Amino acid sequence: MSEPRVHPDPAFALLEVYDAALPQVYGYLLARCGDRAHAEELTSETFLAAVQGCRDGGPVSPAWLIGIARHKLVDHWRRKERETRGLRLAYQEERVDDPWDEEVDALHAREVLAALTPDHRCALTLRYLDGLPVPEVARHLGRTVHATESLLARARAAFRRAYTGGPR
Repeated sequence: MSEPRVHPDPAFALLEVYDAALPQVYGYLLARCGDRAHAEELTSETFLAAVQGCRDGGPVSPAWLIGIARHKLVDHWRRKERETRGLRLAYQEERVDDPWDEEVDALHAREVLAALTPDHRCALTLRYLDGLPVPEVARHLGRTVHATESLLARARAAFRRAYTGGPR
């Protein structure tokens, strides 16, 4: 008997985990971007990228899909920052010292996080919500470790000012 001419698409493996992974991916994105429309858009981008990843031989699992979602979220924040930045250059003071030990109200913190620039929001989310070490955050953001540490310092200062209602 001869070998069949048509081979099944490897992306069909994604269908096996789709129903279980969809709420996880959407929930992950919604918790981090806070906007349903963006979370839905990023979820669809995640699954479209996953189809290509399956065809390229990627492993199909919910954890793999969350990793793709993280990359899509970072890409989204980078795009948004480029759009809002335009030609302006902003310089914010850095604080070397960071002894902020107060507890943070989660709802207020999410509102403040949503109001930050996309670069600051992305860096803080990857570092403190996702728990990634600084070198890993740097890799995701396409920056050096030193530049990422500076970005995190500025982001923490901006978050602190916005959270406490201090001077801008």
